[in-house]
Amino acid sequence: MTSLPPRALWLRLFLPFAAGYLLSYLFRTSNAVIGPVLAKDLSLPDHALGLLTSTYFITFAAAQIPLGILLDRFGPRRVESVLLLAAAAGAVVFAVAGDLAGLAWGRALIGLGVSACLMAAFKAFNQSFPPERQAALIGWIMSAGGLGAVVAAQPLEAAMGLAGWRDVMLGLAAVTVVVSAVIWLVVPDPHKGVAAHAAGLAEQLAGVRQVMTDRQFWRYAPMVTMSIGGFMAVQGLWVSRWMAEVEGFGRLQIAQQLTWLNAAMIAGCLFMGFMTTPLIRRGFGEAKILNVIAIAFVVVFAAINALGGRGQGWLWALLAFVYPTSNISYTILTRSLPLALSGRANTALNLAAFVGAFGLQWGMGVLVDALRAAGWDGGAAYRATFGLLLALQVAAVAWMFIAGRGSAAAAAQSAPAPTRS
Repeated sequence: MTSLPPRALWLRLFLPFAAGYLLSYLFRTSNAVIGPVLAKDLSLPDHALGLLTSTYFITFAAAQIPLGILLDRFGPRRVESVLLLAAAAGAVVFAVAGDLAGLAWGRALIGLGVSACLMAAFKAFNQSFPPERQAALIGWIMSAGGLGAVVAAQPLEAAMGLAGWRDVMLGLAAVTVVVSAVIWLVVPDPHKGVAAHAAGLAEQLAGVRQVMTDRQFWRYAPMVTMSIGGFMAVQGLWVSRWMAEVEGFGRLQIAQQLTWLNAAMIAGCLFMGFMTTPLIRRGFGEAKILNVIAIAFVVVFAAINALGGRGQGWLWALLAFVYPTSNISYTILTRSLPLALSGRANTALNLAAFVGAFGLQWGMGVLVDALRAAGWDGGAAYRATFGLLLALQVAAVAWMFIAGRGSAAAAAQSAPAPTRS
């Protein structure tokens, strides 16, 4: 761990990474507001809009395994500051693009550039803070992401009204360059990066294999794919389409609803930041917390599906409040593996999340268009699509519990037999 006092760690380590993750989440969810404008300007159908938005997730997911190796080898400061420059370049490409292909390339470059924002923070926390504080720090850093999502709702809508979406993206590119410079100049390099830097590629890849074959990884990966990835897919695009098609809201009403949803997500992050460490110290461990949250998530999403179109805006806020604590799965996985593998462990699980986000975000658009082509109206098509996502989430949470019982049985079988006196 670093020798810096707590206040210096907060100012020089937490806040710069929080700024990076705020930008990451703003970029991720911005198409919920920008997307309808692009669809109108370029006459994009739902499946094309879904593909455009999800190109962020393609490059983000593809970067995760190499990113884990880079984080363990070079450290979070250097990796994130360099990649953020790629995000800034992507924002410029997006801003000047004149067709769908240009927009997609810009969006893909943004996804690559912000791919380290959360995982670099997790790696830095693992190196600099004690284990019992990890879950709380995840909550705090995710509250910065929630703030980015809030900025991507009504404030982004207002900015587009004043300057247009192209100028807004150019402004975001400039801010991203500034954050990159702050991380490079301010964040300390932990001493524990030295040993990992000396490791060869074969050893680094062996660590990836160790993570990907770990029983705990496969216990949580399906839930992360369907619940965390599913929430990102819906929050980043389809919640606004649901509100338009099922709820009948206009753009301003949707922006207001997204603001409440994202504010609730921040509240959930703060709850996680304040409450997880006290709960853990009282014996209510991370696995128990995650079990409760996983069940609550699918119950709330089931209620949204059941009450679709009948004023369930408060349920969307409740879902966003519950969602952040599901990210405690990252802490559980890294705690079960050596510290030197923490970057690869986090990014392997994040790969599952973003594969889910990409596949679900694109697939939901394909299914909606197919149902409409078959004669379904928009509201019915979205209800059926969201219902399928719910079924996948229920199956993934059920697997998490089944695999947990299997892990406990395997641990009991491998324990040494008690000696008799």
